[in-house]
Amino acid sequence: MSDPEEGNEGNGELPASSLGTKEHWDNEYARELEVFKEFGDIGEVWFGYDCQTRVVNWIKESSCISLESNIIDLGCGNGSLLIELACSGYTQLTGIDYSAAAVELAKQIALKEKAKVKFLCGDILTDDTIEDMIGQIDLVLDKGTYDAISLSPNEAKTKRKAYNESVLSLLKKDGLFIIVSCNWTQDELKDQFSSGYVVLDTIPSPSFWFGGNVGQTTSTVVFKKT
Repeated sequence: MSDPEEGNEGNGELPASSLGTKEHWDNEYARELEVFKEFGDIGEVWFGYDCQTRVVNWIKESSCISLESNIIDLGCGNGSLLIELACSGYTQLTGIDYSAAAVELAKQIALKEKAKVKFLCGDILTDDTIEDMIGQIDLVLDKGTYDAISLSPNEAKTKRKAYNESVLSLLKKDGLFIIVSCNWTQDELKDQFSSGYVVLDTIPSPSFWFGGNVGQTTSTVVFKKT
């Protein structure tokens, strides 16, 4: 476990978890890659197809995003979100993941679906993967990556700050950032990304009741860079 100021719930942080480690995701996607090769199963769609469809539908209905907009998915995993966008006609799509197995899985699925998507292996927090994309992106997508960073056993708070700086650097002026989280509420996301953005919209998800209170299965916020 890390210092309470840098990674644990003791200072408003989430508890550290193996889900916040590269080793976990390397192992997970290596397994899913083998399953895909043998059975053609693409593996888990993070937060489910319904969540993915809600994000895609919002993008389709947005007057801010065209079919030619430059879109990047940070922590793309098996690439399912970008592949669905490609099948909907979007043409400038890039996925980045720090797991080489995830990138290889995404490439193979895209090839099978005849979807034109560029997939890159790299860690946006530690290397120059995004250097050539600075200030070039119209829409940054995140479906679970910020959650994983928040669960890091080492310096989670520092990594969250570096992540935010990377997203801001990627976006053009007035560019959009859509983040989906199962660990942070909409209000928490709005607070954590308050600097450099305005809230453009929220995308509702199914609600549930527990102990007399209502909650949502995921929180999705659309930010606009100011």
